[in-house]
Amino acid sequence: MVINWADAGIKAVQLILSLSLIVIVHEFGHYIPAKFFKCRVEKFFLFFDPWFALVKKKIGETVYGIGWLPLGGYVKIAGMVDESMDKEQMKQPPQPWEFRSKPAWQRLIIMIGGVTMNVIMAFAIYAMILYTWGEKKIPMSGLTYGVSVTDSLMYEMGFRDGDKILSVNGEPVVYFEDLPKKLLMGENVELERDGVKQTIHLPVNLLGKLIEKKRTGQFLFLPRVPVIADVVPDSLNAYKAGLRRMDRILTVHGISTPFYEEYKHAIDAHKGQNIDLTVERGGIVDTLHAEVRPDGTLGFFRVMDMDTLDSLGLVRIERKQFGFFASFPAGIQLAGETLKSYIDQFKKILSPKTGAYKGVGGFKAIGSIFPSMWDWQSFWTITAFLSIALAFMNILPIPALDGGHVLFTLLEMITGRKPSQKLLEYAQVVGMILLLGLMIYANGNDWFGWGKGK
Repeated sequence: MVINWADAGIKAVQLILSLSLIVIVHEFGHYIPAKFFKCRVEKFFLFFDPWFALVKKKIGETVYGIGWLPLGGYVKIAGMVDESMDKEQMKQPPQPWEFRSKPAWQRLIIMIGGVTMNVIMAFAIYAMILYTWGEKKIPMSGLTYGVSVTDSLMYEMGFRDGDKILSVNGEPVVYFEDLPKKLLMGENVELERDGVKQTIHLPVNLLGKLIEKKRTGQFLFLPRVPVIADVVPDSLNAYKAGLRRMDRILTVHGISTPFYEEYKHAIDAHKGQNIDLTVERGGIVDTLHAEVRPDGTLGFFRVMDMDTLDSLGLVRIERKQFGFFASFPAGIQLAGETLKSYIDQFKKILSPKTGAYKGVGGFKAIGSIFPSMWDWQSFWTITAFLSIALAFMNILPIPALDGGHVLFTLLEMITGRKPSQKLLEYAQVVGMILLLGLMIYANGNDWFGWGKGK
């Protein structure tokens, strides 16, 4: 496998910047209420700093710094059992400025502060995305020629080019952008083919199959559109044959090619041969003579930009702009939809029969979702999603996570009995071991494909 280091570098920078912003906001969520309730915050770090820190400076009673181990960040609040495992401090009598001396309701607010800030961060980012760029979606009714099946596994499931997908699990698919996530969570798909409605039953392990074939990062479907030239490099065969931008290819060597799948099949049948192309340019039909390259291409890129296809009347895009104040409720709604979708995916992972656990990934998997070219809209969209994901994962009732601390605090508030210091320390150790194991598995899955099979 050849690695494009320039693309990998751009993805890595985006990943580090995104996670740094999310972690800082999360830790401020703990820091602000801790200071408000007059707890002593001893450390505030981006990344972890075992043995040494890259940068640190003490301001007041708090040491601020950047660690060398980019696995998150932390605030060390005096009198709290956390990842620092400062047992010596916990052996001393409680002090008024320590976390353990505060009422349970104050400790609860401090612990949920990080998750709260990540949710607010996602709301705000989504709102500003909608305010800045608006919203563009392709309604399923706007796919003039239905969908093009771009994944062989979808073809095996029974989908065909030109299908008009109507609903998944009885719920209408309104927008093309919603189709992938609905399919991955679905069981039954209703579609229309040649004017006849049909139902396709999806296997329960569809997500696992896609993961095994490394298809989760690829398009399962694209809008079905005619073959229209976009970029035609002047050094390649297509340009030399006379093909120009916005030419529409009608036939290949006498074979009708109304859509890309027919075109591709016809070209593949004539690799390394000279062929005749019938093209339409400005309403005039002409015949060109071209040589197909050995790899089965002519040397041009077809129109795939949705805005261009919309201008040609081949798809229909719905555009919506948001004013500053209108963007906030819309951002909250979008964040809520994102959270619901993430929870649905999480349920799939917990169910062994779906095979979704095979797709649990670490930093490489997260980094791969960023584009290889810097795009601010994509960057902020992914950052908002990761902020939502971190909030959900952190609130799970697992020791060493915020949710574990919240669980013990809620039990204390209900029973009126405070958990022993030893119990909290043991739970913290068990939680850290579980999280370390999960991290090793996830990152091992990235590089070695543990659990994915052959």
